[in-house]
Amino acid sequence: MIFGRIKPLDAILATAEKKSLHRSLGAFQLTMLGIGAVIGTGIFVLTAEAAQKAGPGMMVSFIIAGFVCSVAALCYAEMAAMVPVSGSAYTYSYAVMGETVAWMVGWALILEYAIAAGAVSVGWSGYFVGWLETSFGIDIPLSLVRGPFDGGAINVPAMVIAMVVTALLVKGTKESATVNAVLVGIKILALTLFVMLALPVIKAGQFEPFAPNGFTGISAAAASIFFAYVGFDAVSTAAEETRNPQRNMPIGLIGSLGICTLFYLLVAAGVIGTVGAQPVSGPAGEVLSPGTPALADACAAIQENAVVCSKEALAWTLKSIGYPFVGWLVGAAAILALPSVILMMMFGQTRIFFVMSRDGLLPEKFSQVHPRFHTPHVITILTGIFVTLFAAFFPVGLLADVSNSGTLFAFAAVSIAVLALRKSDPARVRPFRTPMIGVIAPLAIIGCVYLFFSLSLVTLELFFGWAAVGLVVYYLYGYRNSHVGLGKVEVHEEDAETPPQPVAPLPGVHTPGGKDA
Repeated sequence: MIFGRIKPLDAILATAEKKSLHRSLGAFQLTMLGIGAVIGTGIFVLTAEAAQKAGPGMMVSFIIAGFVCSVAALCYAEMAAMVPVSGSAYTYSYAVMGETVAWMVGWALILEYAIAAGAVSVGWSGYFVGWLETSFGIDIPLSLVRGPFDGGAINVPAMVIAMVVTALLVKGTKESATVNAVLVGIKILALTLFVMLALPVIKAGQFEPFAPNGFTGISAAAASIFFAYVGFDAVSTAAEETRNPQRNMPIGLIGSLGICTLFYLLVAAGVIGTVGAQPVSGPAGEVLSPGTPALADACAAIQENAVVCSKEALAWTLKSIGYPFVGWLVGAAAILALPSVILMMMFGQTRIFFVMSRDGLLPEKFSQVHPRFHTPHVITILTGIFVTLFAAFFPVGLLADVSNSGTLFAFAAVSIAVLALRKSDPARVRPFRTPMIGVIAPLAIIGCVYLFFSLSLVTLELFFGWAAVGLVVYYLYGYRNSHVGLGKVEVHEEDAETPPQPVAPLPGVHTPGGKDA
């Protein structure tokens, strides 16, 4: 076949048939699950990046990204309900489009998880450094808290938090649902406080010019802001536990994304209307890209006195409008909540590797379990090393964009798989069917492609370079050692669903296939 070897869907579904999950979730619970999963790192960190690309027009960017997420989520929900096993987009692609595509999706998911974990680590560092300066007057040299692209040398706090999380994952840690619920509550409370304090002092003149970099800037910001929405598929993968999924899944998906979009618009309006969100230009008035030495120099020239220069945009805004204590609280909320996001992203990465290793596409060493901690320590440490290096040397915007490239590729593949399976296997039992599949799936595919090619040229070059490396690795190792290629079509997802890694997935933070961003 042109797509390579297919892993029989019936073999994959044999696992799902052994499971009998209680259908207890209604529309309200699904909506709350989605809100908890979506609201997180993106809005705390990427607001400044979006402002530099789109100015006040970033409000339109939030709407575009939210719409693309909505249609992609509806496609994702059908596959998640029909194939409720481990592996996410990788497993779905394997069953429908074959091993080569599945490998590329799994390879792209490395970008989604590992690099996203690096992005969150850098975002955490920005808030942590700002909090230290505000609380204790500690002025840390920029060379130690920013990477070389951002006017520094190495981001030490981001490295430290990545290493701490790696150590926790190797040792094994159980976080209670109660603790996570509190963290989700802290995030939402912090954003609510921000909106309540910022909106009353908005000045209408701050919204002009609305789109200083034109629609190109709005599209570029939308591609970056997509990072603030991923996590929505936490709702999609709960289909098997949902009462009346055909009714409640769309309500939960669209409802949570709609509420989050409204929240994001209010936060963006608060930033724009109070301190302004016009991009910082170069000496000749040229457009400067976020996360570049040129922008770092321009920000240094104005003493970082613009929201686009801040590494803690929301806290900085509150301090600038006369609420330093609440800004301190928002910074503290980000510092408390973001490490659990890093943990779940890295956990998601190890799970994807675990499933690919069990399929023979990666060395079995990757799924080796520590004799004492009972965790897949080899791949966890390897993942941790890469996350630490990403966090140390690269700016948050570039990391988020590269992560988005992998995510958009994976979601486009899922949308294609849903459409293809409707034609090739229409009689298959589908607990949830994507409504108007002939419209929704093409919109999801087009939307993902549109946002993908709205990413920066550097990001696209990195993605295609990564993909080329992936194909080399696949044909040198995976193609020759694939269990399907060797005729071993065993059903191993049952134990891959819960690999020997005692980290309890938390409500509102789902992996794999979704992350709290």
